[in-house]
Amino acid sequence: MAKLEHGSDDREDVELEAFRRLYPSEFLQQFLKEGVRPDGRPLGRARSTVLSVGSLPHAEGSAMVKLGNTTMLAGVKLEVMPSPVDSPDEGRIAVEFQMPAICSPLVRPGRQSELEPVIAEQIKNALTSTMMVDLRELIIAPGKAAWMAYLDVYCLDADGSLLDAALLAAAAALADVKLPEIAITDDGKVFPANVVTEKAQTLKGKRLKLGKIPMALTCALHPKHILPDPTAEEEGILKTTITVLTDFSGQLVSLYKPGGEVLASTSIVQSCIALAKYRGKELQKIFTEAIMKADSDDTMDAD
Repeated sequence: MAKLEHGSDDREDVELEAFRRLYPSEFLQQFLKEGVRPDGRPLGRARSTVLSVGSLPHAEGSAMVKLGNTTMLAGVKLEVMPSPVDSPDEGRIAVEFQMPAICSPLVRPGRQSELEPVIAEQIKNALTSTMMVDLRELIIAPGKAAWMAYLDVYCLDADGSLLDAALLAAAAALADVKLPEIAITDDGKVFPANVVTEKAQTLKGKRLKLGKIPMALTCALHPKHILPDPTAEEEGILKTTITVLTDFSGQLVSLYKPGGEVLASTSIVQSCIALAKYRGKELQKIFTEAIMKADSDDTMDAD
């Protein structure tokens, strides 16, 4: 109660927070009537997005995304493996998504969140559907050796729209991947390029060639409004979401609607797709600038 002694503003803040906790739906509704979100955004806007590439110096590729408070860190590690028998001219990408207990009070220590395998599969499906990475880029020698790319995405702060932030971090980490320079013998043994071996062919390091880059936009559905990029609070109140996956060109990749109380009519779905295409243009600019900055930093370091 001591806080109330500082003045009426403090008292109003306490009363507002109590109203927010006791009547979350009514709290949100009061803002929507005014055409704004509780965090001050217009109804149809996503939160501010910050993308940095090359966040992990010991990974072959990495990126960090802050989508409002939602924070994702993605890293890619490479290992040499025998060429797969079923596709001897391709490598492999394995995707894992992790939510440690520190990221949300809803995640219990020592227990896997049910969202972890779901989001990991959604990321993998998005990368596969768009062919962002041609798996033939990961071949070292057909029928002999290939790269296994382990893509790990860690949720550091889960404040809504998890797939949106996780997929952006995953895509940026893959875009940052640099295949190391190596040497390979005729029988398929792979060595670092600085290891002197007889009868070994040297393969120069290179960046992966990228295909279409996927992005996601989650929309929370209110009976009268569509709220793109909902916070965890908004997701908890509204419960019905649609997540639209497109590439940066605006081509629809897939659409997820896990259920909920609000029916998704054709017009609602079309509106969500339109919002996703608009968001894609924003993210393309953020993505391109982050990759260019990382390339510039690498060039300066090399000089």
